Amino acid sequence: MLSAIARALSRHGLILRGGFLPDAGEEGLEGAGTVLLVGNAGPAMWAAFAPHIDGVPNPLDRWTKRVVDPIAEEFGARAVFPFDAPHPPFQRWALRVETLHASPLGILIHPEYGLWHAYRAALLFAEALDLPPRSDAASPCESCAEKPCLSACPVGAFTGSAYDVPTCAAHIAKPEADCLAVGCHARNACPVGEEWRYPPAETRFHMQAFARSVAVG
Repeated sequence: MLSAIARALSRHGLILRGGFLPDAGEEGLEGAGTVLLVGNAGPAMWAAFAPHIDGVPNPLDRWTKRVVDPIAEEFGARAVFPFDAPHPPFQRWALRVETLHASPLGILIHPEYGLWHAYRAALLFAEALDLPPRSDAASPCESCAEKPCLSACPVGAFTGSAYDVPTCAAHIAKPEADCLAVGCHARNACPVGEEWRYPPAETRFHMQAFARSVAVG
C-alpha cells in the first residue's frame, strides 16, 4: 500500500516522506495507529502546482487539500495539514520519520535534499502499518567547515543560533533588496542538495508569501 500511495502522490509532484507509529493517546493523534508524512523536494511539485495559481489567497494550501484529500479517502486515511488550526507539530513529526538535522539557519536540513524540501500534509491511519526502518545519517552541516550560509545574508540575520526575523523583514521590504527576486541569500549559499533547488519562479512565490506573512506580523 505504501508504494501505491507514493505513486498516487508522485502524479502531483509530491513525495511520501516516511511514517511513524504514534504513542497511544498521543495529543492530536488520538485514534491514529500510523502517521505518514507527505512532502516535496526539488522542482517536481512546482511543475504540477504552478498552473493552478489563480490570484486568490493561499493557492498552495488550497491545491494541496484538493489533491491530497482524495488520495487519503482512496486509501482509508484522514488527511491533516500544517496550515490548519490548531497547527499540528509537523517539524517534530518529521524528525520521527526520516533523517533531518537542524541547520545553522534553523531550517531542517536533509542529507540529500539539503534545504530544498518541505512537508505538506499527513495521512492518519487507524491501523498500525508495517513501515520501513528510519534512515540515519550525519548532519551535512557537521562537515561543512566554511558554513557560507552564515555569511551570505546581506544584513546578518542569521547567527548560527538565532534568526533575527525583524531585521530580515525590514531588509526585504526595501526597494533595493533583491531577496524577493532571487531568494534568501543564506539559503542559496548552502552547497547541500544543489540539484534539488527550487526553480526561480517557485523561489519568488515562497519569498513573496513570506514577505506578506511578516508584514502582517
